[in-house]
Amino acid sequence: MNFDFSDEQQQFRDALRRYLDNEYGFDARQKIVASDAGIDDAHWRAFAELGVLALPVPEAQGGFDGGPVDMLVVMQELGRALVVEPVWATVVGIEALRLVASKESAIASALLERAARGDIRLSVAFDEPHARYDLFDLRTTATASANSGDYTIAGVKSVVRHGAQADYWIVPARIEGEIALFVVARDAANADITEYRTIDGQRAATLAFHATPATRLDGRGTGAATLEGIADYATFLLCAEALGALDALNRATVEYTKERQQFGVPIARFQALQHRMVDMLIHTEQARSITYLAAARYASADAVARAQAVSAAKARVGQAARFVGQQAVQLHGGMGVTNELPVAHWFKRLSIIETTLGDVDHHLARFAASPAFSLTDV
Repeated sequence: MNFDFSDEQQQFRDALRRYLDNEYGFDARQKIVASDAGIDDAHWRAFAELGVLALPVPEAQGGFDGGPVDMLVVMQELGRALVVEPVWATVVGIEALRLVASKESAIASALLERAARGDIRLSVAFDEPHARYDLFDLRTTATASANSGDYTIAGVKSVVRHGAQADYWIVPARIEGEIALFVVARDAANADITEYRTIDGQRAATLAFHATPATRLDGRGTGAATLEGIADYATFLLCAEALGALDALNRATVEYTKERQQFGVPIARFQALQHRMVDMLIHTEQARSITYLAAARYASADAVARAQAVSAAKARVGQAARFVGQQAVQLHGGMGVTNELPVAHWFKRLSIIETTLGDVDHHLARFAASPAFSLTDV
């Protein structure tokens, strides 16, 4: 099978990499992390100008109609550079809007046009405080107004990625016994935001809704399936971002062991350490292969095959993240855990990725529970 990217994908990757190498170095990134905003508007505008935000948007809404493999290219570069701007959160929101825009949702189409230009940021509020990775264990509820057809929602969403930076939130909630998706403006009444920094230097927020005005996005009976599809897309993107961080950790570790000397020779010459670095590479390549499979399966009409491939990728990437991160820290010695080196920050980001939208145990259980699973698959 040919795993090479197309010429257009490689050109897009090269342009994004040049920008990140020239403008988004580690020191610049650390200044953004330490700032009050936690993101940088200039970089956000640059990502919009490069086409990163328009890439997944349908052509009808001013985008490039990019698919999962196109976004895999982007997310790997963002992971390599430890980008903290809310690209992942917004792209996941774009996918949510894309799925409902195909069902002629006027508000979804309008928001997609603005997102493609970089005018707005989005975030999907997947998690609730009690749910622990269960997408469908929702206590947030929606109520329809008696006359106008509008809605209000009430409930709490936790660890909403870049929730305080988003202009609009996509909020899953229960209404009349079924799951539905709603869009809520950041400036809507009766919405409380509690922002905090996560250990990887990014931002998250707890959102509390108290009869907050909202607009329904999906039709009746489609919310649960749409929500699961959005979560699979978000999970696949995290796996792609992790590949970029894993590649960067491998490179940084090899370079450091070539420079660090012990007993008068570089420690890269020690056979035991060479074996460790080979194992790190093997874990990374296995994670890459299964993530590429997930990218191919996401576009499939078979929701069972999609879910199985995404969970397999998330489980394998989580295992690789822990192994490669731990070995990179060990081989860097005490310096590997200091904030002065990017190694510690790649490991922190990988740790957050591993626990976002389901950890290794969760996705192994989801894979095993799939109707398509059998002993011949393992």
